[in-house]
Amino acid sequence: MVPELRKKYNYEFSSNKYNDFVKEVANVYPGQLDFRIAETPVFIPKEFTNKMLSACDSIIDVITEPEYRQRSDKAIPPHLKVPNDDEHPHCIAFDFGVCENEDGKLEPQLIEMQGFPSLFAWQIILPELHAKHFWTPENYSEYLNGYNKGSYIELLKKIIIADADPENVILLEIFPHQQKTRVDFYATESFLGIKTVDLNDLIREGKQLFYSNNGKKTAIKRIYNRVIFDDLFHQSEEVQEKGKIFQQDLDVTWVPHPNWFYRLSKFTLPFIHHPYVPVTHFLNEVKVPEDLENYVVKPLFSFAGQGVIIDVTREDINKITDKQNWIIQRKVKYADVIQTPEEPAKVEIRIFYFWQENALRPVAANTLSRLSKGKMIGVRYNKDKEWVGGSFCLFEQ
Repeated sequence: MVPELRKKYNYEFSSNKYNDFVKEVANVYPGQLDFRIAETPVFIPKEFTNKMLSACDSIIDVITEPEYRQRSDKAIPPHLKVPNDDEHPHCIAFDFGVCENEDGKLEPQLIEMQGFPSLFAWQIILPELHAKHFWTPENYSEYLNGYNKGSYIELLKKIIIADADPENVILLEIFPHQQKTRVDFYATESFLGIKTVDLNDLIREGKQLFYSNNGKKTAIKRIYNRVIFDDLFHQSEEVQEKGKIFQQDLDVTWVPHPNWFYRLSKFTLPFIHHPYVPVTHFLNEVKVPEDLENYVVKPLFSFAGQGVIIDVTREDINKITDKQNWIIQRKVKYADVIQTPEEPAKVEIRIFYFWQENALRPVAANTLSRLSKGKMIGVRYNKDKEWVGGSFCLFEQ
């Protein structure tokens, strides 16, 4: 995206450097890295950054309106509502595609958003190790809004731990040591000093939750929640029974509250009107367009691209019985923006926002990027390819 930086980076790149880099990354938590690391960061000029932040601001404007909370009540499946909802999410992840507009110019287009955590801690490690092996341009940073490693870690502590004792704060997941994103759990433990706990190991006594902390029964006050209900409902009956704690009135603070996974999601997109947010409608509220080749249909309640219909037909739409739970969105054209030694790569950028207690609005602090040469972003579309996978952004300051 910054041609002179791309040219210099690619000229100085070597497979030996990359292999040494990946080896060091993989050895941070030996045997635990379970996704591909891309060969390059993404260099982002100020103008492009400001366009993405402008779109994020417009969305935050909508979700801070009092009526949005009432509107979004119907986004939460009734059987999945969790008691003691918060006024706002502790974190938001905004996903942008780097796209090409009708004039052939690059622009961001919002693909999705989540009121849910991402690889917040892992993204501290990746750029640091990359800088040991590769050239990094001056006046570029992986952080936004003046944050650096120290202040970013302090921000994570304020969001996740707040004023609690770290031993009373846990990262909660289902079978966490089997998850593809587990390196982030271990990084969270390293930087914040909290424990990762399996849902199956929770101990409930009335409204209190406990876990075994090196053999010591320890009260839980705050839960950094990484459990996705879609994953929960693919588990055994025994695991799903443990998952019923989400429907209980408990003396814990959820970080973020699980209801925001639904309140702030694809459900939000039809309410946003911004040049960098594709036109989106609820499928039950719109006449099916004649030019369906220019649209994509997505289920509201899915994760990681599951159920998305890219090459949609009228037959596909007619088969959908719960159209109120689907959106139809104008397609965007991902740009072949990252020049590589072979075919160019496409890019998605995820911006991490954090909402502190009593703050009027959240603030952007960090990001990740994902490079792809396939039809969609994701491992299944990029098998046996290079210059694809997880990476980070460097922003012009």
